[in-house]
Amino acid sequence: MAVTKTEGWKAKKWYNLVAPDMFGKSNIGETIADEPEKLVGRNIEVTLGELTNDLSKQNTKLILKIDRVGGDVAYTKYMGHQLTQDYLRSLVKRETSSVETNVSVKTKDGYTIRVKPSCFTIKRAREAQVKAIRQIMNQVIEARAREMDMEQFVQDVVTGKLSASIYHDVKPIYPLRRVEVRKTEIEAEPKAS
Repeated sequence: MAVTKTEGWKAKKWYNLVAPDMFGKSNIGETIADEPEKLVGRNIEVTLGELTNDLSKQNTKLILKIDRVGGDVAYTKYMGHQLTQDYLRSLVKRETSSVETNVSVKTKDGYTIRVKPSCFTIKRAREAQVKAIRQIMNQVIEARAREMDMEQFVQDVVTGKLSASIYHDVKPIYPLRRVEVRKTEIEAEPKAS
């Protein structure tokens, strides 16, 4: 007699994906796996607009990672965010300056986060002004991160409060058109004691 082979996908099970606490533990979709252990470590990309039901935030992609599975629910944690390429390209204009920096900061609760903000000026800025803008951007980000825990800092980044703070502090040096935090990444988590 011939041995019948079962289809691989029939043995698999669907798991609901749940957003982290800071985004309201909302359901963000489903994923499939044959064993729950194989889900842990998977990266999930979801837009902030899908989580908040606000279509104006569709240009912000959140990177979430599955860290544990309970029953048929997979729980995620925040790993970073980035703005979409088409949105970033729409901000760049001729005869203007784009001032970018890259700073690694430590939050109050011990997380190390890499933050990559960009400032877009109204007209082209001189090199001394660009250097001063970059220095103030770094100072503002480091000061805000020192006084907040990771969840508060991430909320400030994705809602635009950090960008508004940078805009307010840099404006006296040179007029800005827009400030965006184009990318964040969790570099290190605090050691468990």
